[in-house]
Amino acid sequence: MSGFVEKPEPVQVPGLVHLHTGKVRDLYQNAAGELVMVASDRTSVYDWVLPTEIPDKGRILTQLSLWWFDQLADLVPNHVISTDVPDGAPADWAGRTMICKPLKMIPVECVARGYLTGSGLAEYEKFRTVCGLALPEGLVDGSELPAPIFTPATKAEVGEHDENVSYEEVARQIGAETAALLRQTTLAVYGRARDIARDRGIILADTKFEFGFDGERLVIGDEVLTPDSSRFWPADQWEPGHPQPSFDKQFVRDWLTSAATGWDKNSEQPPPGLPAEIVEQTRAKYAEAYERLTGTPWS
Repeated sequence: MSGFVEKPEPVQVPGLVHLHTGKVRDLYQNAAGELVMVASDRTSVYDWVLPTEIPDKGRILTQLSLWWFDQLADLVPNHVISTDVPDGAPADWAGRTMICKPLKMIPVECVARGYLTGSGLAEYEKFRTVCGLALPEGLVDGSELPAPIFTPATKAEVGEHDENVSYEEVARQIGAETAALLRQTTLAVYGRARDIARDRGIILADTKFEFGFDGERLVIGDEVLTPDSSRFWPADQWEPGHPQPSFDKQFVRDWLTSAATGWDKNSEQPPPGLPAEIVEQTRAKYAEAYERLTGTPWS
């Protein structure tokens, strides 16, 4: 079992209806029927939402997503209407709020991989495939793939694992035309983002997107190309054959699974809170990713 160690009570805001509390984001609806997405400073590891927050994390995720939406606008439209803070909302919502067009969401996590790691590596080591796609012999942890691949997954609820599925299964569930559009758009967006990141000394190993329809138009939603939805590696430290250093919550994962905590990630016991130095190191990695990608100091 996993989920929230301590599930927060939703903030009550006049004129907004609370719809959902996710691992990181809280979702509301305003009187116009628009969605109000608020990125918290919560962090989740091993399917647990931890009791300790990472300061500024929600703002960094939001501002980085907005920056990427601008870089991708000619490839795919996004769901953002404005970043105005609703009347009566807490001042803390500034910088972490997006007012978005409601979409008919497609129940597929659209994952693009340019490098072998994570769940893809685990499957490759057993079957020489990733999501049923055959790959050449001789690849190791961190290897660049011959070409980027589309490896979809089913979208899980809080406390459950996303499950990798084959492209054929996605086509069966949502239709061949929509599946082909998702694959084409996912790989196009990944290719653009990979090249932008590479120019800034960062490897985009893999990433996941969520899409929905606004009428007949495919639109990208949620967050995009953040350290929570992507694996970013420093290019000057890339060395296939072992796990790579990354711009994300790896400090949290490493500390939680160290002997110092006594916590077993496979148990049903909730994880402990984080010490101050782990919080600060994790915050610094998120900020560094923002600064290196956008070229703008985080303040």
